[in-house]
Amino acid sequence: MKVLAAGDRFVLPDLLAGALDAELGGAAEVRRLELPWPEVPFGPVAEVDEASGDEDTMIGALAGVEACVTQMAPVTAKVLGNAPGLRLVAVARGGPVNVDLEAATAHGVRVCYAPGRNATATAEYTVGLMLSVLRRIPETHAALSGSREWGGRYYTYEATGLELEGTPVGLIGGGAVGGRVARILEGFGADVQIYDPYLPGGDTDLDGLLRRSRVVSLHARLTPENRGMIGARELALMPPGSVLVNCARGPLVDEDALCDALESGRLMGAGLDTFAVEPPPAGSRLFGLPGVVMTPHLGGASRAVAERAARIVAAEVGRLHRGEPLAHCLNPG
Repeated sequence: MKVLAAGDRFVLPDLLAGALDAELGGAAEVRRLELPWPEVPFGPVAEVDEASGDEDTMIGALAGVEACVTQMAPVTAKVLGNAPGLRLVAVARGGPVNVDLEAATAHGVRVCYAPGRNATATAEYTVGLMLSVLRRIPETHAALSGSREWGGRYYTYEATGLELEGTPVGLIGGGAVGGRVARILEGFGADVQIYDPYLPGGDTDLDGLLRRSRVVSLHARLTPENRGMIGARELALMPPGSVLVNCARGPLVDEDALCDALESGRLMGAGLDTFAVEPPPAGSRLFGLPGVVMTPHLGGASRAVAERAARIVAAEVGRLHRGEPLAHCLNPG
C-alpha cells in the first residue's frame, strides 16, 4: 500500500509518517511531501478553500498512491481526475474544506476528517484570552516591559478588571469546544450559560444570554445562516463594560459594529483570535483599539493537536487497509 503524507510546518510530514508506521506496522510505503503553510498563508486553490500548495505538485506526488493524509493539500477535481489509484483522503482537521467532496465522491474516493482534534487546545486558549482581556495582562506587560511603567494607574478602581468567579459568561455554541470551555469556567466559579439551537434543553435564547452576560464567547461553526450573527443590535444588548471573545470564526462578528462598540466605550474589550479577513488588512480599525487582545488564529495550535490529528488520520488509513468501516467518513460508499 502506498500512502502520501502531505504534511506542512504544523502537522509535519514526519508526524504523519510516524503515525502511519505505528498504525500499519510497516505495511505501507509512505511518501512524504511538505507544504509551505503556515510560513505561506493558506488560501483558495481552484475550487477549494484554505489550502496550501498547488495542483500540479499534488498530481505528481499522488502517482500510484492509494491513500493521502494531509491537513492543507488542495484536493481539487483536477487533482482527483489525475489520481486514478486514490481511494482515501484523510484530512487532519475538523472540516475538509480543502477537498472537493463532490468530485471525490464521483471518483469513488472516500474523504475523512479529524473531529475534535483541537477542541481542548481551543478551549484553553479561549479562557486565556478571557483572562488576558479581563485583567489587562498584555496591556500591562507592554507598559512595564516597553516603557518601564510600573502602572499605578492600573490599580485604580476604574482601570481594574473583572474576575471570572461569579461573573455571568455566555457561550454561543455548546459543541466540542464550547462544552470544554463551560467545564473550565465552572472550575473558576463563573456563572455559565450556553446558547445553542442545535442542542436540546439549552439554557436560554440568544437575546437573553446577551443581556445577562458580562463575557460572551463564540464557539459556533460558521454557516450561511449565522454569518454576522453578532452585529450592532446584539452588541447593544450586552451590559455596558462587557467583553466579547471570538476563537471560532471571524465572520460570525460584524467587525465594524464591534469597533463602534469598543470606540464608544460600551464594551470594555475584546479577545480575538479569528477575523473577517485573515490576516486583517493594514487599515483595519481593530489595530490600536483599547482593550483589544489580538492573536493570529492560534487557538487550535499546540503540539498535542498536531500529534493527535496525525493519529486520527493514520487510524483511518489502517481501517481502509484492514477492510474495516471508516470512523469519520463524510461520503461513505
